[in-house]
Amino acid sequence: MIYLDYQATTPLAPEAREAMLPWLGGPDTSGFANPHSPHRPGRAAAAAVEHARAQVAALLPPGGRVIFTGSATEALNLAIAGSGARRLAVSAIEHAAVLDTALAVQPAATLLPVDGQGLADGATVFEPGTQLVAVMQVNNEIGTVQPVEALADAAHRAGALFVCDAVQGAGKLAAPAGADMIALSAHKLYGPKGIGALWVRDGVSLQPQVHGGGQEQGLRSGTLSPALCAGFGAAAKLARERMEADAAHVGELWQAARTILARWTLNGSTEARWPGNLNLRLDGLDVARLMSDLRDVAFSAGSACASGSGRPSHVLTALGLGPAQAKSSVRLGFGRYTQVREIEDACARIDAAAAAQGV
Repeated sequence: MIYLDYQATTPLAPEAREAMLPWLGGPDTSGFANPHSPHRPGRAAAAAVEHARAQVAALLPPGGRVIFTGSATEALNLAIAGSGARRLAVSAIEHAAVLDTALAVQPAATLLPVDGQGLADGATVFEPGTQLVAVMQVNNEIGTVQPVEALADAAHRAGALFVCDAVQGAGKLAAPAGADMIALSAHKLYGPKGIGALWVRDGVSLQPQVHGGGQEQGLRSGTLSPALCAGFGAAAKLARERMEADAAHVGELWQAARTILARWTLNGSTEARWPGNLNLRLDGLDVARLMSDLRDVAFSAGSACASGSGRPSHVLTALGLGPAQAKSSVRLGFGRYTQVREIEDACARIDAAAAAQGV
C-alpha cells in the first residue's frame, strides 16, 4: 500500500511512540497514574504532561498558554463558542470544525469569499461590531496558505479576536503571527490520534465548554492521558527540529508528482500553498472508479471528515468550480515518510488509470 492521504492523518513518528510507552502503564508499573492525583506516581505523570506542554508550546508564539483537548475540533469549539463572541466572520473554505461551530453560534455569520486560487483577501475590512474572525492557516483540501497575519491585523482593527485553525500548518510552517487563539492536532504532525491543543494568547478570556472536574486550567474538564500528551510533545519537538529538512523533502516529492501529472489541472494557488497537498482535476474523471482501480494506493477525493456525503466539496465550489469539476478532483497528500519512488509509482499509475477512462 502506498499511503498518500497525509491531510487525513500522518503516520505516528517512532520517536512519538517511544515517548508514549512508559505512560501507557501496566499493573507492574507506575505509568498508569492519574496526572491529577497528588501522590508521587500522579505527580510524575503530571510532570510528563507539563514537559509535553512545553514541547508543544515551542511550536507556537510566546506570550500564551497551551490547553490540551481531545482534538482540534474540540479546541476550535472552545475557542469560538468559549470566547462569548456572537458576531462572527469565517472564511468560506474553513474546515467543518470552524464552519459548523460558527454557524451554531451565529446562523448568519459572515462568510468571507476566496478567489479562484483559494485565497482570502488580506486587505479585507471587517464590519464594525465583528467580534471574532476565524481563518485557517493551510487549507486541508487544497493546501493554500492564507494571509493570516494580514487578516489578524484587520480583525484587530475591527476590535475582533482572531482564531486560526493551524492543524495542517503546525510543525510545517512558522506559527501564524498575530493570532489570539491557534488550534492544532497531534495526528496531523506525526503524533497520536485523540489529542489536540488550543494555544490562547495571554489576556484572552474563555468560558469552558466541557464541565466537570475543572482540569486543564479550568477550561477543559476530564482526565488527561499522559501517554497521548507525551506522544504529542515528542512529535512537536521532532517537527520543530526537522522543519527545514521535512520541507525540502516534501518539495522534492511535489516536483516529482507534478512532473508526472503535468496534464492535470491544479486546484488552488501554485505559490501560496503547502506543497505536501496536491489537489488536481481532470474534467470527466470518474473518481470513484479511479479509487476502485487503485485500491493499493490510498488517496482522497476530498476531506476525510466529509467523505461519503455525496456533495461537491464546499472548498472547490468556493473557488468557482462547478459540481462536475469538483467531483473530478483528487487530493494527494504526502510527507516525511513518503519515498520519492512511491510518489513516482503512484502518480504514474493514477495517470494511467485515468487515461484508461478516456480522460
